[in-house]
Amino acid sequence: MSTLHFTKGHGTGNDFVLYSDPDGERELTPAQIAAICDRHFGVGADGVIRAVRSANIDAGAAALAEDPDAEWFMDYRNADGSIAEMCGNGIRVYVKYLIEQGLATIEPGSTMAVGTRAGVRDVQASNNGFQVDLGRWRLDGNEPLVRAKNLKVARPGLGIDVGNPHVVVALADDSELEQADLSYIPHLEPEQLAGANVEFVVPAEPLVSDGVARIRMRVHERGSGETLSCGTGVAAAALATRHWAGQAAPNHWRVDVPGGTLGVRMFPTQDGEHVSLSGPAELVYSGSLEIN
Repeated sequence: MSTLHFTKGHGTGNDFVLYSDPDGERELTPAQIAAICDRHFGVGADGVIRAVRSANIDAGAAALAEDPDAEWFMDYRNADGSIAEMCGNGIRVYVKYLIEQGLATIEPGSTMAVGTRAGVRDVQASNNGFQVDLGRWRLDGNEPLVRAKNLKVARPGLGIDVGNPHVVVALADDSELEQADLSYIPHLEPEQLAGANVEFVVPAEPLVSDGVARIRMRVHERGSGETLSCGTGVAAAALATRHWAGQAAPNHWRVDVPGGTLGVRMFPTQDGEHVSLSGPAELVYSGSLEIN
């Protein structure tokens, strides 16, 4: 048995167990992570985030090559212990954790570079928490049929890549959104070999008010099940809905999820259009856990 000192945090209800391992000496096994994330017998979380310096983890070499200022790497694992490329809510909570632990600082108006398996992501303090540049996004070319429990008919989905894979599905109204049983994994035809997060979306009526578009979303996250929020999924849902709405759709979005509301913004850069995510990050409590 050994003791793990941890902090519990969340971003709009998407919750994480975070722990500090700057030197990269304590990598938990998938079984240990699954036990920690168990909501009945463990701490309970959608995933585990290890705070490790990029120089001390193999995956950090690419981050440092991309940006030498990316001192810290977000080593993120899903609730089942599997590796995930990125987490839009998790990275905001991660930066909050680094600051609270005295491991990093971020000045007002400045950005902090964070290494992830999807590349370096820049995080900036904002009025309601943090804003993260999720980088360049793309349509991945997939349009699978999606079947979900309690939805009578399979729906077409749109594949969106924002550093990790998503399939976004439009539903007719709020009643369909509420009746979908996302405790079961949605079935994709054809199956996505690497899996995907699946978002179900309903546009507001009207879609746009005062130049900002608004949608509601629920999500089944690959490796975690239904969560109260998914940051990269929120961005993917806004991008997909804008794609469906056409060229007149705005670049500023508000996305309501069961855990709260997040902001999405699309903007041009030299290497193509980027998408950013803004929202709160909360640290709830710290504790110690005996690990087998």
